[in-house]
Amino acid sequence: MKNLCMLISLVVFTITAHAKTWIVRPATPLQKLQEAINNAMPGDTIIVEHGVYREPTIVVNKPLYIKGVGCPVLDGQKKNEIMVIKSSHVVIEGFSVQHSGYSGYNDIAAIRIVNSRNVTIRNNKLDDTFFGIYSQHAVSCTIANNELRSNAINEVTSANGIHCWKSDSMQIMNNTITGHRDGIYFEFVTHSTIKNNVSTGNVRYGLHFMFSNDDAYVGNQFRNNGAGVAVMFSKGVTMVQNIFFENWGSAAYGILLKEISDSRIQHNRFVRNTTGIYMEGTNRINVTQNVFYNNGWALKIQASCNDNTITQNNFQANSFDVATNGTLVLNTFNSNYWDKYEGYDLNHDGVGDVPYRPVSVYAMIAERNPVTMMLFRSFIASLLDKAEKTIPGFIPENLKDDQPRMKAFK
Repeated sequence: MKNLCMLISLVVFTITAHAKTWIVRPATPLQKLQEAINNAMPGDTIIVEHGVYREPTIVVNKPLYIKGVGCPVLDGQKKNEIMVIKSSHVVIEGFSVQHSGYSGYNDIAAIRIVNSRNVTIRNNKLDDTFFGIYSQHAVSCTIANNELRSNAINEVTSANGIHCWKSDSMQIMNNTITGHRDGIYFEFVTHSTIKNNVSTGNVRYGLHFMFSNDDAYVGNQFRNNGAGVAVMFSKGVTMVQNIFFENWGSAAYGILLKEISDSRIQHNRFVRNTTGIYMEGTNRINVTQNVFYNNGWALKIQASCNDNTITQNNFQANSFDVATNGTLVLNTFNSNYWDKYEGYDLNHDGVGDVPYRPVSVYAMIAERNPVTMMLFRSFIASLLDKAEKTIPGFIPENLKDDQPRMKAFK
């Protein structure tokens, strides 16, 4: 192993020592980026100066550092895939990439990574693209500090901002994505991190997981999307320190969890969403130390969920704290703060002396018959809840928090 590392270092040093810099600028003998790539040797640097470059699909097929100075424009003229990276150890930065082609049957992207590793795409601006940055069979690539904007109107005619397929150990960091179908999309992606991104104004999801295991998304903001995040058919997903804000609509959620297991949701803020978290077919999920504030439903947990733990969360100013569609309770609620709790604490230990039942009878009625929401703040709705507290019978007997906190967690 030591000899192998020395050999790799020697090869890298040799390439770097003989590296050459190429300058691409308009109205000079070298005015095409593709020509510079064709002439360059592995390890060379290509500087592209300010201007508008309209070329057929640019193919990067060797290790190169390609840097735009003055934000040069790569224009796809609404008909081309703009750049395809087919080599490992490539860096692309400092470009304005715009007007990619569109197709109803091909995944046309502004920048595509194919069968490569250790590719970095950073500090670029992408505008009016179908797919923005697309990775397929990529490993250990970094997509960071990019701005991706498009003009999606509906799901059918739009595509995703950052799209990763069958990739591993990806780093998606500090990007701003708006106006796409999904802001970020993972399918068959493993051991990857999505960190400190802002995904807003996308027509479907801010972030969408499918069949992607052992990933983490940390410190992101998902605002004003069709829905915040969907995690489906995955396991081992870590969801920490994100903000889910104003994801409104008849099928809008802060997080939609469907058929996932062995994951963690911690230190997140769910504010003004139709539903904070919707859980269906989920197992062994720890939901802890989150804030649910001013949502329609803070948490919807379906009867198909099992062995999930909801603890040390703040539930404040939500229309409904918890809703469910079943009577059998296979999940644990413990030591949460509920602002609707009306119990007492005679020994002053900070824990309520009587359990709190977060499911109201009206929440169950509204879950099964949404049209009844018209009567939500009526005297009848209030009377039903009071009657249920006096003579319980409709809500699940075991769905309760036996140690409700008297004060919110800080």
